[in-house]
Amino acid sequence: MGQNLQNDVRLRPVDLAREHGLSTQAIRNYEEAGILPESARTPYGYRTYTPLHASALRAFLALVPGHGHQTATLIMRAVNDGADADVFRLIDESHAQLLDDRRTLQAVESALRDLEPTAPEPASGPGTASEPAAVSGPGDTFIGPLARKLGIRPATLRKWEHAGLVRPRRDPQTGYRVYDEADVRDAKLAHQLRRGGYLLEQIAPLIAQVRSAGGLGPLEAALDDWHGRLAARGSALLTGAAALEAYLRRRA
Repeated sequence: MGQNLQNDVRLRPVDLAREHGLSTQAIRNYEEAGILPESARTPYGYRTYTPLHASALRAFLALVPGHGHQTATLIMRAVNDGADADVFRLIDESHAQLLDDRRTLQAVESALRDLEPTAPEPASGPGTASEPAAVSGPGDTFIGPLARKLGIRPATLRKWEHAGLVRPRRDPQTGYRVYDEADVRDAKLAHQLRRGGYLLEQIAPLIAQVRSAGGLGPLEAALDDWHGRLAARGSALLTGAAALEAYLRRRA
């Protein structure tokens, strides 16, 4: 009874907007996107909202930091459509992605702990005796197999090469890119750091330092930041779940 009375309270778009520092246009956009339930209209055509809409808005804004804007939108649409299975699937996928990212971070740290110092590469130029003639090292590979191993496109590896993340040599007879063990290591690190949310221009100096230092030191600050961001996402998922639960209770 009291719940129904509360939901009979009429709120203006500005009332919802003011609580979160939003514009009234943002409130209208959220309704049109399905994030908020459909509003009632006055005889003059003005939108009117209720505490249910205010709860929906709080739930959405709490979901965004943990799930991202797109997934939070899909969750709210599913809730408002009564598609409970989709709601739980989307939430489970976000938690699974967080777990996968934690495992990725562990893999990065493990790879760097196992990193052995490498000697500086000798300078060489075209036509010199030190120029490699073919793929001969035990860890050497080409762009296609490496891209498949990482689950990316060859074009991505070429983009990383342009950004200085990998430095494959060219076979002098075929012109094909040849990736040795160090290149494969750098490509793996680049792939893992990209998954961690780092930009190419942030990764390039880190990999350059790893090449010269051959150790974990240059990446310690980045890894600490990554740990912090994963912890923040985990906390945000809990906060979002509490706000969503409050909205679901009000809808019941």
